[in-house]
Amino acid sequence: MIQIASRTSTSNNLAVITAVARRAIATAAAAGQQGKKTRLQDTLRIGSIPADGIGKEVVPAAQLVVEAVGVPVKWISLDAGFEYFQRHGVALPQSTVDTLINSCDGALFGAVSSPSHRVEGYSSPIVALRKKLDLFANIRPVISSPHVPRSLPGINCVIVRENTECLYVKEEQLTTTASGHKVATATRRISQEASARIAKVAFDIAVQRAREFKRPGKVTIVHKANVLPITDGLFRETVLAVSKESAYKDIIVEEQLVDSCVYRTFIDPQSFDVLVAPNMYGDIISDGAAAVVGGLGLVPSANSGNNFVVAEPVHGSAPDIAGLNIANPIATIRAAGLMLQQLGHDKAARAIEAGIQESLRRGQTTKDLGGSESTHSAAEKIASHAVAALARG
Repeated sequence: MIQIASRTSTSNNLAVITAVARRAIATAAAAGQQGKKTRLQDTLRIGSIPADGIGKEVVPAAQLVVEAVGVPVKWISLDAGFEYFQRHGVALPQSTVDTLINSCDGALFGAVSSPSHRVEGYSSPIVALRKKLDLFANIRPVISSPHVPRSLPGINCVIVRENTECLYVKEEQLTTTASGHKVATATRRISQEASARIAKVAFDIAVQRAREFKRPGKVTIVHKANVLPITDGLFRETVLAVSKESAYKDIIVEEQLVDSCVYRTFIDPQSFDVLVAPNMYGDIISDGAAAVVGGLGLVPSANSGNNFVVAEPVHGSAPDIAGLNIANPIATIRAAGLMLQQLGHDKAARAIEAGIQESLRRGQTTKDLGGSESTHSAAEKIASHAVAALARG
């Protein structure tokens, strides 16, 4: 699980993953579930899944930075994505899943080009991967970047998104009425078990942040129970029940309807601490939150379960700029930092964030942030600054 450490230092406060936080993920997992533990070994074995579009550029950029800070890594190239589907008829080959389960300590995912129109036989590989590995918590830290003009000041929140249910169960059907009209129906699944374990993750993060910031923690429950009283009602009631546990007695709890939450994200994002939401709502509000801290090119995420993490940028495959070497690699580099922290390499991860901050301070950025760097040269600059940060200790 992810802990934000300090408002006063961006290099230190971007998703510091500690042993205590990792135990919270394990506790929130289904009772009695057993799995392999994270291996802290000399050489990390990391699945590299660039997938589609700019994923093929930003993942190698992140790998460059990870290697520069001295983390011994064996990268295991794995297949997935829409482009792979077009060639082979499957978006997530079983060999990729098996290798991740049996041979990897974690994974770095790039981006996927899931089309907006229906493609027979295709389903998003990252959504499938979250389910197959039971990566039930999607953690997205959203923090102001002081050297990015479009970033509003004073924002430091964490969006905790349930990662396995809601409409993302992808159970849809198309029927035809007697009059010949088509009707599309989708199943939306919300369970007490999944809602309770994601609630525990959110409240554990709030407790950690309250301790670090020396102020009361707060959890905002995002739902639409006024319209969906059964599904969102169950999510709301389950999270509220978790909030009454003695470990969370000092955490402030508030509720926010998802539509007004999006509005509040733009007019008062500084008021949020930890937000917990069902799958689709979490996806929507985290993209909105990215807009107020400088854009999708800056925001990472970690898909975490009780024994594995797949880190990825929040952004998509950006096919319009794929292959041009101009994509912003920062979100993916930050995602790699989240992964390293979950695997116990806190010092390297802090150095990477320090390198990002120095590059932002110097304006050594890609075009989307007003700079002139390429994807590769931006990563090289970050790597150089990260190495310098390591040397300073």
